[in-house]
Amino acid sequence: QLQLVESGGGLVQPGGSLRLSCAASGFTFDYYTIAWFRQAPGKERVGISYMTSTDDYTYYADSVKGRFTISRDNAKNTAYLQMNSLKSEDTAVYYCTAGRIKLDGWRYPDEYDYWGQGTQVTVSS
Repeated sequence: QLQLVESGGGLVQPGGSLRLSCAASGFTFDYYTIAWFRQAPGKERVGISYMTSTDDYTYYADSVKGRFTISRDNAKNTAYLQMNSLKSEDTAVYYCTAGRIKLDGWRYPDEYDYWGQGTQVTVSS
């Protein structure tokens, strides 16, 4: 069964940290670009970071640059998103996704082949 399963979300105070994990199964994970999206209540799903399969190139949206770090462990079929210095505006459902995408289209959800179910991150005091 092809699937991605996120974990690691929760409630954290402003300035705190969380690490999200995304476990893949049923497909050859290391062939795929991985990305993280998030969706706040009443808003569209927005891409925040991606990591390529071939050279581990990473990219971050301005909203998370310098605070979030994407990584992957192909031996474990798992991707991660380390989130530091969290702010209230980071509150959202976070999704991991995988696809053999054209990188200039990385922000478009339709470009991806597999999605996780999402994990809630709430930043609040």
